[in-house]
Amino acid sequence: MTKIASFDVDAQNCFTPICPNELPVPEGNLIAAPLNEQAKLADFRLGSKDAHSPDAIWVATEDAPQFTPIDGKNVDIRWVQHAIPGTLGFELLETLPHPSDYDFFVWKGVELDMHPYGACYHDLQDRLSTGVLEFLSARDVSTVLVGGLATDYCVKTTALQLRRAGLRVLLNLEACRGIAPDTISIALEEMTNAGVEIYQMTSDLKKAIHSLP
Repeated sequence: MTKIASFDVDAQNCFTPICPNELPVPEGNLIAAPLNEQAKLADFRLGSKDAHSPDAIWVATEDAPQFTPIDGKNVDIRWVQHAIPGTLGFELLETLPHPSDYDFFVWKGVELDMHPYGACYHDLQDRLSTGVLEFLSARDVSTVLVGGLATDYCVKTTALQLRRAGLRVLLNLEACRGIAPDTISIALEEMTNAGVEIYQMTSDLKKAIHSLP
């Protein structure tokens, strides 16, 4: 029997218009209900959060604005401050479970000189596991339903990491939002080429799940 996991990737207020001074993804605040519906299709529910210090070396400045390249083993570009523990932006979207109520949860980017995107590894070289893949393997999970923020960054990277681990990955676009049309398009093409299955709505996802052996 196929075991299924649902993954809420970085579904935090900092990536929504609720926190306009962080990294607001258009309509990012609308994905909680689809994520909750998606989770009903799964045996296990996983989640992740960015957890960043305001003193991280990648924080954008007036002289080095967002998207400016930065040298480092586990950083690539600068970002505005976001997902600082103790702030509204750090919290998950309203109506999502508390992190302690998930079956497995990841906090990533805690180190000042590390800014990972995917939730399966703490580093950019995909070497230092967060434990996600081991959790899924130990429970014989073969299929992962993915949603979260943002489609073109952390969701994409997480989906690709799961695929490289040999898992069937179903991306639910109703439960995702992305930053910009061009980068979303590129991300969807990259994921499709890697074998990620793309579904427009949770109802489409449900049909695909029911067809699983």
